Amino acid sequence: MRHGNHKYTLGVKPAHRVAIIKNLAIEVLEHGKIKTAHARCMALRGYVEKLITLAKVDSVHNRRLAYSKLNNDKAVTALFTTVAPKFKTRNGGYTRVIKIAEGRVGDSAKMSYFALVE
Repeated sequence: MRHGNHKYTLGVKPAHRVAIIKNLAIEVLEHGKIKTAHARCMALRGYVEKLITLAKVDSVHNRRLAYSKLNNDKAVTALFTTVAPKFKTRNGGYTRVIKIAEGRVGDSAKMSYFALVE
């Protein structure tokens, strides 16, 4: 039985899905807010939340774990120096998904903003 094993497939193969999530996570950590399809926002939410929780304790081991998830030096540095210190006293709920009323031009896909909580 596969109770609780839901994954957002995003209509692509697993390796492509992992690449999409990594790239979106890097963009969120660098810019703080991105606009993308709603399904991608929902798939990204748990990934970024776990990275921020990991980065709340700054150690070499945690930096290496974060690098293995992101493969980007600038994003890891931003995560540990600017993003995680803002959430030291917060116990989860670091991100926000805000739906946009109009769909994407071309295919009318549901769009959302994915932002870090201020």
